[in-house]
Amino acid sequence: QVQVVESGGGLVQAGGSLRLSCAASGRTFSRYVMAWFRQAPGKEREFAAAISWYTGSTDYADSVKGRFTISRDNAKNTVYLQMNSLKPEDTAVYSCAVRQGTLMKYRIYEYDYWGQGTQVTVSS
Repeated sequence: QVQVVESGGGLVQAGGSLRLSCAASGRTFSRYVMAWFRQAPGKEREFAAAISWYTGSTDYADSVKGRFTISRDNAKNTVYLQMNSLKPEDTAVYSCAVRQGTLMKYRIYEYDYWGQGTQVTVSS
């Protein structure tokens, strides 16, 4: 079993920045992908960003590209999501997810392990 814990959410004004952290522990895999999804009020959960732990490659949703950066710390087994130039439409619960393998995936059902989520609120 893999435990996934997010942190770093909060309230920020439009144009500001936040950094989210996602720590994975427990059973480990040699190759896996960690991703951030988000769910805004009244909307479905959507893909935001992902990183392949083995290759280091990254991918982003068009809505966050150029503003968000996903990165990893191998020693801490932690993934970060640096969010800059935040907009009110970025307000959502951000959840971290893990899947085995190296291929980028973008659908909720393609991820095996999930954290509880952290709230990000951007005021106008």
